[in-house]
Amino acid sequence: MKYQLIKPINENYNAIEQILTNRNIPYNQIKDYLNTTDEIINNYSLLGMKPLKDAAVRIARCVQLEANALIIVDSDCDGFTSAALLINYLYDLFPAWVENHLSWFIHSGKQHGLSDLSLEPESIGGYKLILIPDASSNDYEYHKRLSDMDIWTVVLDHHEAEYVSPDATIINNQLSDYPNKHMSGVGIVWQFCKYLDDLMKVNYADKYLDLVALGMDADMMSMASFETKHLINKGLQQIQNPFFSAMVEKAAFKMKEPTPMGVAFYVAPFVNAAVRSGTQEEKEIIFQSMLNHKAFEKIPSNKRGHRPGEMEQVYVQAARTATNVKNRQTRAQDAGLAFLEKMIEDYNLLDHKVLLFLLEPGQIDKNIAGLVANKFMAKYQRPCCILTKVVEELDYIEQPAYINEIPIPLKLKRERVPCKSYTRVSYQGSARGCDKTGVTNFKDICEQTDCIMFAEGHQGAFGLGIYSHTVGYDDEVVGDTILQFLAKTDEILKDISDEAVYYVDYIYNGVNVKPEHILDIANLNHLWGKDIDESLIAVEHLKITKDMITLMSPDKNPTLKITLPNKVSIVKFNSSQEEYEKLYSETGCVEVNLVGTCNKNEWNGYVTPQIFLEDYEIIDRAKYIF
Repeated sequence: MKYQLIKPINENYNAIEQILTNRNIPYNQIKDYLNTTDEIINNYSLLGMKPLKDAAVRIARCVQLEANALIIVDSDCDGFTSAALLINYLYDLFPAWVENHLSWFIHSGKQHGLSDLSLEPESIGGYKLILIPDASSNDYEYHKRLSDMDIWTVVLDHHEAEYVSPDATIINNQLSDYPNKHMSGVGIVWQFCKYLDDLMKVNYADKYLDLVALGMDADMMSMASFETKHLINKGLQQIQNPFFSAMVEKAAFKMKEPTPMGVAFYVAPFVNAAVRSGTQEEKEIIFQSMLNHKAFEKIPSNKRGHRPGEMEQVYVQAARTATNVKNRQTRAQDAGLAFLEKMIEDYNLLDHKVLLFLLEPGQIDKNIAGLVANKFMAKYQRPCCILTKVVEELDYIEQPAYINEIPIPLKLKRERVPCKSYTRVSYQGSARGCDKTGVTNFKDICEQTDCIMFAEGHQGAFGLGIYSHTVGYDDEVVGDTILQFLAKTDEILKDISDEAVYYVDYIYNGVNVKPEHILDIANLNHLWGKDIDESLIAVEHLKITKDMITLMSPDKNPTLKITLPNKVSIVKFNSSQEEYEKLYSETGCVEVNLVGTCNKNEWNGYVTPQIFLEDYEIIDRAKYIF
C-alpha cells in the first residue's frame, strides 16, 4: 500500500485551508470559494450574442408559424436534464406550442447527436427546427444536410470541436469566449434560458437549477470552478423536479442531505443505467418524469401486485423503473466482469500498460462497456479500453476534406472516394483513463499513437475506434495497428506505476490523530466532487491492542471498530470474523498503516469523529506488550 502527502503540511493552516490549497484553490481565494454568490456567475453574453440571438429568433419564428420542432435527447444524465430543462422552460413561455408542436427523440442506445436520426425528407421534413442540447457540435455533415433541406439546427453544447459549424447555430462554451470550460450541456441550456428571461422580461430559468446541478454533477464537471461549484450547490438546495425529488427520497437512508458526491453515487447512475440498459419505454417514462407538465399525469400502474385499474403518477413509476433497470444493469455488469476477468488471465492482458479488450459482437453489451471499463480501470489501476469488432464491406476510401484549401484532420471530416471493394475490420467501444496513476490525458495519448480511427469525448472517458489493420489504397495490409497501439502506449506510459497511490492530506503517527481535524474535514462533504476529491488521511504505525478493537453485529452486518484513546473511532463496514481475528492480538498488538476518509458520528446530541477505513496493511506483530 502506497500513500504520500499531496503537499507538505503548513502548520499555519487549519484543516480546511490545508485541504483546499492541496486542491489548488489559492489561499487568498478560499474564503470566496467557500462563500460563493451569484456574482461569480458569468454573463450569458460570453457565449456569443449572435448565436444566442439566432437561436431565440428561430424558436420565436417556429412559435409564430406554429411550426414543428424536435429536441434530440442525448444519451446520458446530462443529456436528459439538458433536454428536460429546455422543454420545461419553453413550456413556461409557450405551453400550447410545446404541447402541440414540440417533440423529442430518445436514442435507442448510447448514440449521440444526429448519427442515428433518419434525415430522409419523409422522416424529418415535417420539422422546421431541430434543437440539440449537450451534443452535435461536430456533426458538420448532418448540419449541412439539414440546412440544404431548409431545416434550422440549434446546438447547445459543451463538447470540444475543431471549428464552429457554418450550417448550424452553435452555442458552446468551448467555442466561445465563455471563461468557464467546466460547464456541461445543461449549464449551457440554462444560460440560454437566462438570455430568454431577459428578452421576455420573466424569471423562469432559475426554477430549474436543480436540473443544472444533477446534469453537471453527473457529467463530472470540475468543482474547482467557482461558478460550477456555486451552481451545483445552489441547485441542490432547491430540488423541485419530480423525478429528482423522488430519487433523493429513495436514497435518504444513504445520504442525509443531497451533496454533489451523494447525487453522483445515488441519483445520476440510475438515469445513466436507463440510458444504457433500459427499453425505449423505460427511457421514455423516466424522461417524462423530468417534465413538469407530464410528471404528475396518471398512468396505469405496473408495480408488482397492483390492483386491476390502479393508476399512479408518472414520476412515481419512473423512480421505481429506474431502480429496476439499475438492478438489471448491475447483474449484466457482474456477468461481463467475470467474462473479462478470464480474458485477462487467458491472454496475459496485464503485460501491457493499457488494459485492452478486443471482443466479438455480443460478448459484452456495448451499452455497459463504459461501466465495465470503469471497474477494471479502478481495480487494475491502468487505462482500460473495451472494444468490439466491427466488420464493414466498403467500396470507398476516406481522405481529408478541405475548407479553403486547408485540409481538415481525417478523424474530424472525411471525403469518400470510390475504390475497389474491401472488408474493413475495426474495434470500437469505450476507453477510460486512470487519474490515480497520473493518466489524466488518455484521449490525447491515444491520438498521439497515430493508430486510431477516432477518440471522441472527454480526456478520461471517451469513445475509441482502432483499425484492426492499416489498409492501403490497393487493399494491401500495411501493418497490425493493434500491436502498434499497444507498443506505443507501452512506451508513452513506461514510467507510470501500475499500483495506486493514495494521496493524503495528513499523515498521523500512531494514536496521535487530531479529532478537530477529522471533524473539520467531515464538515466539507458539500464540496467533494470532480477536482475537489474527498479528503484522505493516513495513520501509520498504529498499534492495535485487544482493548481497542471490536466486531459489531458479527452475524448480520459485521462492522469492525477500532477506538483510539482520544475517542476517534476507525470503522470498516462489511468486515468479517476473519478480518477481526487478523487484527486482534490477545497479549500483544498488531501494527498497521492505514488510510481512510473523515466522518462524524451524531448520536443523541453527541458528535464524535470517525475515520472510515479505505485500506490498510499489517506491518508488524508483537506477541507481548510490556
